[in-house]
Amino acid sequence: MAFTTQQQTFINEFVKEINNGDAAIFAGAGFSATHGFVNWKELLRDLAEELNLDIDKEHDLLSIAQYHLNKFTRSKINTKIINEFTSLGAAGENHKILARLNIDTFWTTNYDQLIERTLESEGKTVEKKIRNADFSRNIKKRDAIVYKMHGDKDSPDEAILTKDDFESYNDKMKLFSIALRGELVSKTFLFLGFSFDDPNLEYILGRVKVLLNGNTPTHYCFFKEILENDFNDPELSPEQNKENYLYAKIKQQLKVDNLIRYGIRAIMIDDYPEITSILSEIEKRVKRKNIFISGAANDYSPFTVDTAKDLIHSMSYTIAEKGYKIVSGYGLGIGSIVINGALDYKMNSNYRNLDDLLILRPFPQIQSGKKPISEVWTEYRNDMISKSGIAIFLFGNKLVKDEIVLSNGMEEEFEICLKHNVIPIPIGATGYISKSLWERVMLAFETYYPSNTDLHDAIKELGKDSLTKEEIIMNTIKAINILQKI
Repeated sequence: MAFTTQQQTFINEFVKEINNGDAAIFAGAGFSATHGFVNWKELLRDLAEELNLDIDKEHDLLSIAQYHLNKFTRSKINTKIINEFTSLGAAGENHKILARLNIDTFWTTNYDQLIERTLESEGKTVEKKIRNADFSRNIKKRDAIVYKMHGDKDSPDEAILTKDDFESYNDKMKLFSIALRGELVSKTFLFLGFSFDDPNLEYILGRVKVLLNGNTPTHYCFFKEILENDFNDPELSPEQNKENYLYAKIKQQLKVDNLIRYGIRAIMIDDYPEITSILSEIEKRVKRKNIFISGAANDYSPFTVDTAKDLIHSMSYTIAEKGYKIVSGYGLGIGSIVINGALDYKMNSNYRNLDDLLILRPFPQIQSGKKPISEVWTEYRNDMISKSGIAIFLFGNKLVKDEIVLSNGMEEEFEICLKHNVIPIPIGATGYISKSLWERVMLAFETYYPSNTDLHDAIKELGKDSLTKEEIIMNTIKAINILQKI
């Protein structure tokens, strides 16, 4: 989809925050409602009926829960929470995208377990904070932490729902308030599924604003634009529908303006599926910072051995130097040199963490377990490549029975790249399978690449014979840089 200027600016900024490790997510009821879980109004509908009230006429939902507690007992509220949130729905695409991203901080007011379950399905170690006591212990080497500030469906008696719960929150759940204040100062939040009517959240945002004397960091949320087409009640006259639309439009703009006081900028969308498109674009941009290097070489012709090694080393060094992360499967005659190039940059730049420059996944070489080694390799390749956004292909041959043949493993990696929407950059000048892959992409350029003349020219140059090391690296980096922006 074509993004608005405001949406494009948000995408660019949030990608930077993710890459810097400073992004966080705050999920409200609307984030789960689309996956079969009830919203607050539906959760309280039966309770309102027992009070002889019409939930559709009520706006103060906290009072409904409190009225019910005043007249009856907490047990029915607890049972309602358990029944409504036990049937775990399937995670939606938005949950899956966020779980795949390198975001380690999640806050939610939801009782369901979609966020943590989806993170775990991505192989991540998740720590949950549900009660104050949870702050006294920490999981080592966790990948993500989920703060459930209103409780969890497995402990309904402690869920925050009534006015009593909200009024006593900052005393009974003080550690959550303190932790969230710290996160709001140090991280950039994206609020999803929020109406911003939660009194706890408003109080905490207000405290941050006061403590920082108005110098609040920038956070983001999505607001669906009020559209005139949304107001077409057949029982009302066109004038009345128009009047209701204009009123709702004014009220929404006032709310958007008010959020700026807390440093929250509303990203306007026409419809909710646009959120998925925006998150998908963010994932694409983040993954394109990860460059997969596919290569295998027993024979380095048309280069000499020393020239070829210098090319691979310099390519790896330059990719790291430009701020990209290298993903490599330790291909024959390539992997060790890739490591050396990234390590060389680390040593020369005093870069403290090699893990920020290089993801290395050596292939298992010995058959063990029930799966054939070829099947293990395919799964391994899928896992590595799925974490990347761009793939570079170098050389591509191996020795089989004293004969140099094309690397079928690299060909498989090319096909896996296409399956995961990873953009291939075959260095045709290095020959072998890389040359044939280059010829393939040039024959149907628009199938593999976004439309861009400069990108086309850079890829085309990489297939020319007798290119120097500098020319190959220059055009490769040029193509990578262009792909970060389109």
